[in-house]
Amino acid sequence: MRVAVIGAGIGGLTAALALLREGAEVQVFEQAPAFGEVGAGIQVSANGTRCLFALGLEAAVREVASAPAGKQIRLWSTGQRWTLFDLGESSVARYGYPYLMLHRADLHRVLAEAVLAAQPGCIHAGARYLRHEEQGDGVWLEVDGHGAQHFDALIGADGIHSACRERLFGAGVPWFTGCMAWRGLVPMSRLPAHLAAPVGTNWVGPGAHVVTYPVRRGELLNFVGVVEKPGWTDESWNTRGTVDECLRDFAHWHEDVHAIVRAIEQPYRWALLGRDPMPRWSEGRATLVGDACHPTLPFLAQGAMMAIEDGVVVARCLAARPDDPAEAFRRFEALRHERTARIVRGSADNARRFHDPRLASAEGAADYVNREWSPERVQQRYDWLFSYDATSVDVETAPQPA
Repeated sequence: MRVAVIGAGIGGLTAALALLREGAEVQVFEQAPAFGEVGAGIQVSANGTRCLFALGLEAAVREVASAPAGKQIRLWSTGQRWTLFDLGESSVARYGYPYLMLHRADLHRVLAEAVLAAQPGCIHAGARYLRHEEQGDGVWLEVDGHGAQHFDALIGADGIHSACRERLFGAGVPWFTGCMAWRGLVPMSRLPAHLAAPVGTNWVGPGAHVVTYPVRRGELLNFVGVVEKPGWTDESWNTRGTVDECLRDFAHWHEDVHAIVRAIEQPYRWALLGRDPMPRWSEGRATLVGDACHPTLPFLAQGAMMAIEDGVVVARCLAARPDDPAEAFRRFEALRHERTARIVRGSADNARRFHDPRLASAEGAADYVNREWSPERVQQRYDWLFSYDATSVDVETAPQPA
């Protein structure tokens, strides 16, 4: 089977590697002219590490990852701490796989090197998707600089602004959440010792929250700050802001947050736009994966995990039905639809949970946090996410979409 993958991000490369492991021939087309230090941190929960390890990447991933001891909640004003859950031995004991934190560029490099080792020369940079058309026994794909080529199937993994999605289903209509986000990286050497602990931290407050965690073997601290702020609707990850602007958005927050922000070398900001789950994302011999079909807000740390899971499941579906890619993609969509829609909706729910007005006072916050992040509610919100196994879901008898 010859498969075209549009987009060489996390989802596209995972799909390509999984397909290569299943014996397919793959060509990956990426519109960016080169790969660099794009993005910031990425949290890889057990459902993601299970997939990566199954693809033979355990050693390479562990070499660049940070293995956190746990996650904690901190209150925006006083800095009070609540333990959220243990991410060390408890993740392995409960789910069979670790919870790791990485720089997105490090994971991207690990995936790209594995794909190229399996099929040298199959990733093409500066190759912009133009159009595709299904004809008879295959798909004709036209890519800028590569002419028209024939494939058995096509996977669109070209992200939140997917040209493949627009070609298949038309332009989507995002809605502004009322929130904008800041991101930045801080060398751990620039922080006081108590802020360099190997833990993930969710700072919660009325109308805003901050997430920090170590990446790149603990050498860097990843910072994401989300604030309710109308008027900023630029969704680009590469819009530069200033430290002073970021400090103003968190002006009355705890000094530990200020210390982290002051140590950011270059903060970036982007608007958070929401999109409703798509009712379907496959058409004949073409399908979509990851952000191309179910972009989600970053409040469950599952956006990249959906892309990784998608890549594994779509490859397994194609391997099960190599004679009928359209049927394989129908099964893929049926297997993934309910889970991905639930993640999209759950992420939006978490935004409201992180920003609740009851967090304004220390007294009200204690009652609220103790209730919303009780062990029972944490287990209810996260167990179904982390225990999912994309490597063993039944692709042979998958139900058909309604």
